[in-house]
Amino acid sequence: MDHLWTPWRYAYITRSDPQARTGVAPELADWPAAEDKHCVFCNMIAATDYAIAHGMPLEIAERASHIIYRGQYCFLCLNAYPYATGHVLILPYLHTDSLAAAPPDAVHEMIELAQRTERALRSTYRPDGINLGMNLGDAAGAGVAGHIHMHVLPRWIGDTNFMTVTAETRVLPEALDTTWKRLRDALKNSATP
Repeated sequence: MDHLWTPWRYAYITRSDPQARTGVAPELADWPAAEDKHCVFCNMIAATDYAIAHGMPLEIAERASHIIYRGQYCFLCLNAYPYATGHVLILPYLHTDSLAAAPPDAVHEMIELAQRTERALRSTYRPDGINLGMNLGDAAGAGVAGHIHMHVLPRWIGDTNFMTVTAETRVLPEALDTTWKRLRDALKNSATP
C-alpha cells in the first residue's frame, strides 16, 4: 500500500489548533488577536501588513501568507488548499460578499489581474487551459462566502485522475513556497497591458 504524506493539511482537516486565526500564517502570529477581522482574507492582509510595519521584510511576510502580487484595489494570493499547482485567487481588499456591490475600480482591476495571471500561468506552467470563476454565496459553493474572490486555475489534459475521482485527493507536484516564487517572479517580469 502506498501512503500520501500531507502533514500540512492536518490542521485544516482536524481544526487542531482552536487558537489559530484563519488566514494568519504561523510566522505572522505576532499580529494582535484583538484585531481579528473574522475573515481569512482580511486577516491575511492585516497580519502581513502588521509584520511588515514591525520590521519583517516584505518578501518574507508575503511569502508566509502566499501573497504574490498587490495592486491598488486587489491582490493575488495562492489558494492554501489548491486544486492544482498554480491555483491563484484574485481578491479586492474591500470586504464584500457581492460583485455587484464592489467598486467599479476594484472590479476592473480584478479583470486586469485575471489577464495578467493568465499570462503568468501560461508562461510558467504551460497549461492546456485555464478555469476562471467566482462562487457568490454559500449556495453557490463559496468556501468563503463573505469576501468575494476569483479563482484562476491552470488545467492540463488528463489532470483529473483516479486519485481525485476515487479518493477525493489531489496530488500536487510542487510546494506552495515554490509556486509562490515562480509566480511572483513571472508577475514581476510581466508588463501590464
